[in-house]
Amino acid sequence: MVIKLAPADTHLIGVISDTHGLLPSGVANAFKKVDLIIHAGDIGAEKILAKLEKIAPVLAVRGNMDYGNWASQLPSTQIIEIGQMALAVTHIASHLNQEPDKAGYKAVISGHTHRPDVYEKNGITFINPGSASYPKSGQPGSAAVIYIKGADLSVKFIRLKG
Repeated sequence: MVIKLAPADTHLIGVISDTHGLLPSGVANAFKKVDLIIHAGDIGAEKILAKLEKIAPVLAVRGNMDYGNWASQLPSTQIIEIGQMALAVTHIASHLNQEPDKAGYKAVISGHTHRPDVYEKNGITFINPGSASYPKSGQPGSAAVIYIKGADLSVKFIRLKG
């Protein structure tokens, strides 16, 4: 499935992952100006998506820990087109069916590791917002905001408070 955002000069995209049924109260404030929220899997409960929908439209993928009827309706991968830019969203980046550079993606958004990270490989930006509710290695809960202007993309990590 391919999702397309309305044409605009700039977009703000909130990115969250690995909530595992808990949504920190700081998420609403962190995402209050975003055009779209991406949940990169391990949502944990359908109510999480309903809470996020109150902030902005939500695009979500199923994580390896998402079970039940509500979760089975979610795709394992989504593609978002923003202008001429395509972003792939999946829970585990290595599970993409295509090589990101051959598919023409500008970025790959994933979760799973519970560690925030952004890096570039073969011209593709890989973005992991970390875990909103269950971070690892003593890190705080985190999310990210992607700033898109034309063909440029930048990422800012957000520290979440319970």
